[in-house]
Amino acid sequence: MRFLFVTGGGSAPVHAGIPLVWAARSAGHDVLVACPRENTELIAGLGLPAYPVTDLGMADAILKDREGNWLPMPTGSEKEQMDFAGRGFARLSAGCLEGTMRLAESWQPDVIVGGEYNHAAHLVAYRLGIPLVSHTWAIYDRTDVDWQGATSELEPELSAMGLDAIPEPVVFLDITPPSVRPSEAVPAEPMRWTPGNQQVPLEPWMCERGDRPRIVITSGSRSMFVPTLGMDFFRPLLDNPAVHKGDFEIVVATSPAIAGQLKETWPDIRAGYVPLDVLAPTTDLVVHHGGGVTVMTVLNAGVPQLVLPEIPASAIPMRRVDEFGASLTMDSATESADAVAAAMTTLLSEPSYRERAGELSRQIAAMPSPARVVERLEKLV
Repeated sequence: MRFLFVTGGGSAPVHAGIPLVWAARSAGHDVLVACPRENTELIAGLGLPAYPVTDLGMADAILKDREGNWLPMPTGSEKEQMDFAGRGFARLSAGCLEGTMRLAESWQPDVIVGGEYNHAAHLVAYRLGIPLVSHTWAIYDRTDVDWQGATSELEPELSAMGLDAIPEPVVFLDITPPSVRPSEAVPAEPMRWTPGNQQVPLEPWMCERGDRPRIVITSGSRSMFVPTLGMDFFRPLLDNPAVHKGDFEIVVATSPAIAGQLKETWPDIRAGYVPLDVLAPTTDLVVHHGGGVTVMTVLNAGVPQLVLPEIPASAIPMRRVDEFGASLTMDSATESADAVAAAMTTLLSEPSYRERAGELSRQIAAMPSPARVVERLEKLV
């Protein structure tokens, strides 16, 4: 069979979808990955054939309208932010549509697989009558607001196909652990989350626990191009007396460029690109910005997490994890040092958080693997 995978929207959606591509290829199927040009090196570096379908990048799709005019970032309610994000991913999808259509018409896939917000997959599959499989990128976070925003933004493309809504897939895959999946979520088939991130040569300390509790601080891949997730995110955490007084081993997982800046001020910390899937099992607490792949990596490892959301909308799916007892999510990344220190103390000192995080890890492990899912998808043709 031929599987055409459609991805894009930053590196996190790529990392989230890659394990299913690997599984299809390992099962002997032909695969191509359609993506924005900005993602081709990442995908090729993960050992997969990457086909660029647009020069439009995620930053321009989010921050500019279709005419190239700058859009003001919303500073108001969660609904405004969700609508803004939904429309941004829709603009990226519109930019990918023509190139993905040409590729599908020439390569003739048997199945098209796209991330939930990679709407070009939905439209190409509908136009060509090919079975569509859609999957979540992270813990389930779809809302009526962002989906309606995307639908409104895609009105020209939908109208041209005689549609008034984004076509539904024949199979919708969700990696959300059952206990934190919302009751109102769209029905889906489960799939186990597995890491699909880049790797580097490992050092022994990355795989071993030290003699002090280990705290990992990260702001994900977006730290490379979102200023508020660079030094502005790390500085108040590393200045916090609860962190730097020496009771903990601190590891900052970030880009080499930001790591260099950090070490100028805090030479004793470990900082740099460290694969979080390797590091997390040796960790007692992960403090991060609320990115979806980061969340799933930490859940998979069964580690408590403290979330300082980059934007309020990032906190929406984490509230269910908070309610389950595996994490604490604060209102924003600008919480006071005392409030952050208190939350860290709670997560490290109360065993229930690790126990509940471990339960979610076991739920993830019990879900069907990507290899099993490929067996299911083979039956679509």
